[in-house]
Amino acid sequence: MSTETSLPERAPPSDPRGRAWIEIRASALRENYRTVQAAVGPDVGMIPMVKADGYGLGVEGVVRALRGQGPLRWGVATVDEGLRLRELGVTEPIQVFSPAAPAERLRALEGRLRPTLSDLDFLSILTTESAEGRARGGSRGLVGRFDVEVDTGMGRSGFAAGSVADWAPAIFEGIRGSGLEWAGVFTHLHSADDPEGVAAGEAVGEQLRRFQTVLRQLDMMCGSAGRPLLERHVANSAGALRFPGEMSAFDAVRPGIALYGGSVGADTGLADVVAVRARVIRVVDVTAGTTVGYASTYRARKPETWATLGIGYGDGLPRALSNRGSAIVAERRVPIIGRISMDMTVVDVTGIEDLTPGDVATLVGTSGAVRISLADVAEEARTIDYEILTGWTSRLPRIWTED
Repeated sequence: MSTETSLPERAPPSDPRGRAWIEIRASALRENYRTVQAAVGPDVGMIPMVKADGYGLGVEGVVRALRGQGPLRWGVATVDEGLRLRELGVTEPIQVFSPAAPAERLRALEGRLRPTLSDLDFLSILTTESAEGRARGGSRGLVGRFDVEVDTGMGRSGFAAGSVADWAPAIFEGIRGSGLEWAGVFTHLHSADDPEGVAAGEAVGEQLRRFQTVLRQLDMMCGSAGRPLLERHVANSAGALRFPGEMSAFDAVRPGIALYGGSVGADTGLADVVAVRARVIRVVDVTAGTTVGYASTYRARKPETWATLGIGYGDGLPRALSNRGSAIVAERRVPIIGRISMDMTVVDVTGIEDLTPGDVATLVGTSGAVRISLADVAEEARTIDYEILTGWTSRLPRIWTED
């Protein structure tokens, strides 16, 4: 026999906290920005990465929160993301860090975005469009500035570090008289966030040696040996916070996950930015042997009390947390039991008194003295903070607060 309490009435449609939601602290976002800036020093520019809709939090809110901190420019991954910022009224420089697909390249030019050059085919498009725009006597399609990516070991994009003599002269020659400016050169660290500090340091050191060799060759090619010619940037969040001494020698850093309170492979004192909450929608007492969820993967071992939460994998809660993850209910950490459904998740709340539908559970964040960090959720789901953050769907309202 089981007894249950059901939700008395639906929250009003105007209440974004009716079922499940994400809380985002703008003040914590700015605090983390300042933490990265302090690590690398005041003379190093900041390029906050706001790709993937501001790491899943809503790019408009992220830009609004960070704009006053004076970023050098904004970093995105795709042309559409850059154009979206333009639609929002962003006038500052926007850099597209992933190579643009062929169909997107002209749109990048028209959107006044700062693209990344990773192949010589894109260079021909840049120069052709620039020349045609100049011939028409207008500015349509003129990029102005672009960056070159150098592959020092990541392997996914960029010009090979070991063959500068093959591609650099072609770029210098290709932009001659075009009105375009090769403004920057960068590489991407592949293991700066490795929890094993020694291994991370060795990998970062090797990539930096390769990159410095490229920089010396580029300086010599343009007749400016010993003087920086191109803006240079290397550091992601982990690079900036774990190896600030090495990264402060460059012109800019590109923090991403650190801004949003994620892990960089070491404790760096970052503030929590995100909390994910859901309402309790059902409370039921069950007898021993009662099963829950698809395939009945959990069976009550004794009389227990279960609470159903109004959140599931359709909201972005990883299904991998089934029978493994946890939530905070009444300031107690309680286990997720059974398989997570698309819209609902069940937790074992045995021993918690007076729990009723409408009470709030926390899936990520702090409730009272109890905390579930992004890193905790990622570990339980056997993935990384990035995937947890960017995986929340549009069904969850994003609620921005100052604190």
